[in-house]
Amino acid sequence: MKLAFTASARPEAQEALRRLRHTYGESGEADADIIVALGGDGHMLDTLRKRLKDKKPVYGMNRGTIGFLMNEYAEDALIDRLQKASPIRIRPLIAQSETTSGQIVERAFNEVSLLRQTAQSAWLKIIVDGAVRLPELSCDGIMVATPAGSTAYNYSAHGPILPINARLLALTPISAFRPRRWRGALLPHTAQVRIEVLDPERRPVSCSADNRETRNILAVDIREDSSTALTLLFDQGHALDERILREQFNV
Repeated sequence: MKLAFTASARPEAQEALRRLRHTYGESGEADADIIVALGGDGHMLDTLRKRLKDKKPVYGMNRGTIGFLMNEYAEDALIDRLQKASPIRIRPLIAQSETTSGQIVERAFNEVSLLRQTAQSAWLKIIVDGAVRLPELSCDGIMVATPAGSTAYNYSAHGPILPINARLLALTPISAFRPRRWRGALLPHTAQVRIEVLDPERRPVSCSADNRETRNILAVDIREDSSTALTLLFDQGHALDERILREQFNV
């Protein structure tokens, strides 16, 4: 089994990178069978984005803060852990943003979120599959979250936790002011979501695809990239589907 290691800039991640390379050697990403990512969830998202072309499986070990997408760190028996690991397939979102200076396309594995850039609330129009569902939403922001990302920012904004194999997307408002009672929606994974900024000059809005931000948004088209699926590897008994299930009972 050929391995390639990647690590965040955190000192503990860099030290783990040095030790694991010394113990197991390294083949380089081009020749590796599995990519081992060392860091937190942010580093995992960056690692997944780099795998969009070769689609090599990624096994993460937590050398960061939260590490929901990571396994526990241990240096011993890594090959055995990899051979026994459970695979989870995840699909990213594509966000095509129209800005005051042109178009930008990004992919997100957790969520695509729109957020107000100033103290003024954002005014947004929500369109799903060509039909206007909310002509005006006054809020701090809104997001479209995948099942893999539903326990992250989405859950903090009181959105629903989605089972990892659910063919759904969560559309979740952030501090909605008008309409007050709207709590979001569950959408089929095939949904085409368009969010238009109604007053971009006085109420500017940014768009974040995971940890990549684009500012001064006019509109964003969001959909699942159904043609792309990447593989995450998890230790036996600690797979992402089990973690997401446990999260729903973590009171």
